[in-house]
This record gives sequence, C-alpha cells and structure tokens, in this order.
Amino acid sequence: MRGKKNRAMKFSTIGTSWITEMFIQAAKLSGKAKLLSVYSRNEETAKSFAEKNNAEKWYNLLDEMLQDDTDFVYIASPNILHYEHVMKCIQSEKHVFCEKPMAFTQMQVKKIREEAIKYGVYVFEGYRHLFSPNYEILKNTIEQIGEIRSVFLQYIQYSSRYDAYKEGKQPNIFSKEFAGGALMDLGVYPLSAAIDLFGDPEDIHYFPVLLTNGIDGSGTLVLKYKGFNVTIMCSKVAQGTIPSEIQGEDGTITIDHIAPIHDITIYNRLTKEKKQLAQSQLELDMVYEIEVFTRLIAENDSNSFHKWMDRSESVAKWTEKVRHDNNILFLGE
Repeated sequence: MRGKKNRAMKFSTIGTSWITEMFIQAAKLSGKAKLLSVYSRNEETAKSFAEKNNAEKWYNLLDEMLQDDTDFVYIASPNILHYEHVMKCIQSEKHVFCEKPMAFTQMQVKKIREEAIKYGVYVFEGYRHLFSPNYEILKNTIEQIGEIRSVFLQYIQYSSRYDAYKEGKQPNIFSKEFAGGALMDLGVYPLSAAIDLFGDPEDIHYFPVLLTNGIDGSGTLVLKYKGFNVTIMCSKVAQGTIPSEIQGEDGTITIDHIAPIHDITIYNRLTKEKKQLAQSQLELDMVYEIEVFTRLIAENDSNSFHKWMDRSESVAKWTEKVRHDNNILFLGE
C-alpha cells in the first residue's frame, strides 16, 4: 500500500451536500488534509461549490478529476452510488474515504477490499462515532460493569426531508432507488458500534415500520448474543429523547447519544454511586476520523485497514440479511 508522509494530503470530493462541507472544515482544522478539487455532474454546482470552499479546481467529469494528483477522494454521493464511486477511485489508484454506508451488500465490501489490495490503496468507511475520544472511554469502561446482560441503543432523529416526503416528493433518503431508509441512514451507527463492542451476533432480526413506498421510516433491530441481546431502535420519522444503556450484572453505563457521545455515566449497582466519565471533545468530531485515516495511509497500517474492513463487511452482511428478510431491496437485488 502506498503511504504519504510529512505533508498535508491533497483530497478531492464527490458530493456537494452539507456533510461534504463539514468534512472540508474538519480536514482544515486537523491540518492533515487540504482540499484540491471538487466534482459534481452539474457544472454550475461544481463551480459554485469549489468557489464557496476555496477548492483549487472543479470538475463535472469524474474521470478527469481522477487523473489529477489528488491523494485521496472523499465520497458523499447518494448511498446507491457509493460502491460505483469507490471502485472507480480505487482503480484510479486513489485512497478512498467513503461516508457510510460504503456498500449495501457483503459481496460489494469483499470486492472493494480485493480491489484496494490489487491497486495498493486504502479504503475507509466514515463512522466518525467510532473514533472519538468518548467512544474510546466507553470501550474501556465496559469491563467495569461485569457480565453484559442487556443493551439498548437508539438513533431516533426526525429527518428534515420527511416533511418533503409527506408532501409527495421523493427525497433520496426515503427512496429504495437511492438505498435510503432508517436502517441504512441511522441504524448503521448503533449497529456498527454493537459489532465493534461485542463482535458478530449469533442472529439478528429487524422489525421495520414501512412507509407507503416500502422504505423503512423506522425500525427495531434485535441482535442475539450468548447471554444477552442488543436492541437497536432507529427512526427518521420521530425524535427520540431517551438515552442508550449497556447493562451489566455489576453496573450500568448510560450514554446520551451514540453519535456523537457527549455524556457517559457509569452506575455501580453495589455502591449506588454514579460517575460521569465523558470528556470534552471537538464539536466537529470528523476531525478524529480524518486523523486516523491519514495516519492509516502515512504509516501503511494494513492491520487496521483489514480490521476496519472486517467491521464494514459485518455491517453490510447483517443489514443485507434483515433487508432481504423484509423485502427492502435496492437496485440490482
């Protein structure tokens, strides 16, 4: 794998939404990466986005952008296009940072890994919550509550695009054609955390609440582990207010939100004491995953690459299973 050392890496972007702007700001704040160019199929969109974000270049032809001397490409296109864009970048020998979900089938993730190895580049799926300081605190605290007996994780957030859906429009995030829905947009956050914390479940079931077009507006995942279950609730059509909990025989960990985590409380069942563990962290928490990604490349860290790709493959495997169980099928399935 090719590494880059001792300089800010040059990057290009695919996608012109708010999340891309956040990434550009986080990259600047990190000092690890510098925006070189942007791409949009629409020429005027590409030009105005480049001017707004001080990009050196803009393109409306992806192949032209990939001929440039950028080090990596940040992908935040609609979900259904992620796999195509990732593969095209890899085959142009560019490292890739792709927003979740990087792919919607296990086979796609396998092929991405194979191509990355073949072309000597690294691919990284953007799960910013798994690289924040408070998430590390959470991981290092779990052993203090004894044997795990029950876990509840939630990501319930009313979408600003749901009103448009109710008006008869078809926003990408509420469309099967664009691989949308609550599971793929929000559920993958707690699911990836559960897999990261506890490994692959023995089995998994999803109970979606389907909208009129067959996409899941909300739903409940149940992951079966030896000795405990993980219940995950996700929704884009309501607003949650309750925290998430990891319950052990000796205590309970309560977190305010899975992405990002601002509050971590540990309760000791024997002493009845509560202790706050969370630390102050950057509001623009994408900085942490940018630091990890650029370090992955600079240090040629193939071990971390394969560990994180294993997790990405697991998330794709289980989301694919439960979608198919519920006939939530995307293009080509």
